[in-house]
Amino acid sequence: MNLQCVEGDLLDQLVEVIVNPWNRNIIPWWLLLPQGVSGAIKRRAGTGPFREVGRHGPIPLGGAVLTGAGVLSFKAIIHVAGINMFWRASERSVRDSVRNAMALASAHGFQSIAFPLIGAGSGGATPEKVLNWMKEELGAISFAGVVLLVKFRAR
Repeated sequence: MNLQCVEGDLLDQLVEVIVNPWNRNIIPWWLLLPQGVSGAIKRRAGTGPFREVGRHGPIPLGGAVLTGAGVLSFKAIIHVAGINMFWRASERSVRDSVRNAMALASAHGFQSIAFPLIGAGSGGATPEKVLNWMKEELGAISFAGVVLLVKFRAR
């Protein structure tokens, strides 16, 4: 695996698939006001990916589902349930999200994937902790492609 940590905007990365830190999908997406990464995706991709993820029904904490990318140039978006019902991330939810997202990426033959720091925004975990959990989890996964961990930095 070619693992790289970069700063910037997740939506500007040159990868095949991105990861959206979503919720458990119990509350309908149209009742939520997506913020952070999800809000940026909704503004730039449109509502298509969120309608599609809504059809999957409830996602187990740490689970992942694949949707189209709307009008974005990516091949797909992997939505992970990285936060619990109280909008909090835990080490387990972050690690499970990483592992399940990577399993989907591998199963669909993607060669490059970009992750935000899952749970470091509205999830309440510190960026440092999240980065360490994600790096450790990715270190235990076999993947022949490129993995970017993107720490948000406004342009």
